[in-house]
Order: sequence, then structure tokens, then C-alpha cells
Amino acid sequence: MRRAGVPGGAPRSTDTQRDRHIPVLLSEVVESLAAADSQLIIDGTFGAGGYTRAILASANCRVLAFDRDITAVRAADAMLAEFPARLKIVNQPFSRMEAFARAAETEGGADLESGPFVDGVVLDIGVSSMQLDQAERGFSFQTDGPLDMRMSVAVDPLTGDAVDAGESAADFVNTASEEAIANVIYTFGEEHKSRSIARAIVRARTEKPFTRTLELADIVLRVFHGRKIDGRHPATRTFQALRIYVNDELGELATALHAAERILKPGGRLVVVTFHSLEDRIVKKFFSSRSGKESRGSRHLPEQLIKSEQPSFQIFNARPLTPSKGECEVNPRARSARLRAAIRTDAEPWPLDLNDLAVPQPEV
Repeated sequence: MRRAGVPGGAPRSTDTQRDRHIPVLLSEVVESLAAADSQLIIDGTFGAGGYTRAILASANCRVLAFDRDITAVRAADAMLAEFPARLKIVNQPFSRMEAFARAAETEGGADLESGPFVDGVVLDIGVSSMQLDQAERGFSFQTDGPLDMRMSVAVDPLTGDAVDAGESAADFVNTASEEAIANVIYTFGEEHKSRSIARAIVRARTEKPFTRTLELADIVLRVFHGRKIDGRHPATRTFQALRIYVNDELGELATALHAAERILKPGGRLVVVTFHSLEDRIVKKFFSSRSGKESRGSRHLPEQLIKSEQPSFQIFNARPLTPSKGECEVNPRARSARLRAAIRTDAEPWPLDLNDLAVPQPEV
């Protein structure tokens, strides 16, 4: 596996990039959270800070924000200076929010027990506009860059040392079997030509290992004979699949939902914005099962445990909120966004079961 660059070498997001970032469904997120004075809100996906700033403006509350991308955290100095007593940012993935939120609150002087202590959680799932717009991150096939796609923590938050950020997209396509590549592209990209694409990748890498985004995009383009699919570049689904796989995005999502369930107080709100069907299915299933709207019979849990579980959430928007036509015209990336939200009850949190939440797990 490749090693992450040294801390000083990580690219910083520029002010221009942050200005270009437009938070999706911003007013709907703030309204759904309904933050009040003195409350603690967790923004699990800080990014450019759009949600965090709006939440802090909506009430005299505190925000504890998370982002696994060190560049997002490093670009937040101005906002941290603006809200020194009300904002803290942690360079960790949102799946680890429970442990790090408890640690941050305890360090700040709070006397926490093992129970819930958070009033609201918001999660904006997927790759950020800033990451897409940075060619050096390797997320986009529109511009050439290193075939990377990793969002992971690249610097240890305690020591500042470079750490292994995990397998990159290049690592995977250059070493995985043809079957494994096909499984990932089919499962996470819902790409019906996954086997043809995997075959072309394996054939091409024998001549030269993949290192650049446009090299991979060109191979996929050849499989489709240069034709667009429903108006989209034919590499769209392949790049989506590799990004989801490299960052374990769906596993992270399921774990984060469970973490939010554990730390939210009764009456606390969980707000989730998704951008494609794989994410939305998991969130929908989580809320449906946790609210008692869906019968549950997992073969992975004892029957008596299933029967004893009481609804841990109450859904308050029966249908997901979607962007207005005007928002989509201003920000085309908002077109597929869906907002689902629910209120925490006083029931015990349910156990985490990836199979019950139908989290796809391809054989690799």
C-alpha cells in the first residue's frame, strides 16, 4: 500500500474552492435539526463548513464537527477563530463519532455518563464538491490526476505524523483479481458492463500499471465504444464504485447511523442527506426498522432480542425532502439529493447488523 504524504505536503483547500461549495438543502437541514441555545450538535461531514456555519447562526449552540479529510480541517482556521467557544473540529471519520465526541466533551469539562449526550446529528453522505474539484485527489474523470480517491485520515491527530491512509484506487485496480474488480464495480456502481470493464482493466495493466484518472476513464470509454450512457460519461459508475469501495463508504454510513443512535438524547434529531440510491436505501431501511415501520427478522440475531426491541426513532418527514427546481438550477450536483430525518425516542439503541441494513458487501 502507498503511504500518505507528510503532514506539510497535504494540499490545502483554497478560499475559491470553499466559496464554490454550495451546501445542499441547507435551509431544510437547519429546520429539521431545530437547534436551540446551549445544545450540542454534531456535523459528521464538515467539508467546507456550510452546514456548521448555518447551524451556529440558527441558535447559540455548540457544534462538534468531524471530517476524515485533513485538508478540510486545515482550511477551517478562520471559522474556528470566529467561533472559538462554540466550534470544535475532529479529524476523524464520522463512524468514530461516539468515542471522539465523548472524549472531546470530557476534555472540555463535561461530566458524562455512558448514556446519550447529543441533541442533533447531521450527515451529508458522499464525496464533497471540494474533493471532486481537486484533480490531485483523483476522484474525477473530468480532469487528470493521480488515481487515488482516498478520503481517509492522512495525519495522526495526536502526533501529527503521516499514517497509512489505506488502499488507493490505483492499488486496487492494479492488484485485485478480475473477479474482485467486477464485483466491486457491479455492487457499488450498479454497472451492468462490470465484467467487460474488469477484463479491460486487467488486460491494460499488464502493459502499464494504472496511475492516473484519465488512463482508467479511457479504458472504460473504450468498453462503451466512446458512447455516453443516459447523457453521462460511461466511467461515472466505475469511478463511483471504486470511491465507495476504497473509503468503505457504506460500512462507514451504517456504523455512523448506529453511533448517532447511541449518543442522541431522547428528542434529539438525526438528519441525513444522501446523493445516490445505495446510500439512500441504507438510510431508509435504518429509519424504517428503527421506527417500527418495517418488520424485522434477521437470521443474525436471536428471536427474543428482535421481539424485545422498541422503536428508537420516530420519522417526522414521511417522504424524503428533495431540492427545489431553483436550487437544482443553481447547483446541478443537488439534483439527486434526498433528506431523511427522525427524532430519537427513549428506547434502548438497537445492535448494529450490517446484513439487516442490507449493506452491500461484494466478495473481494
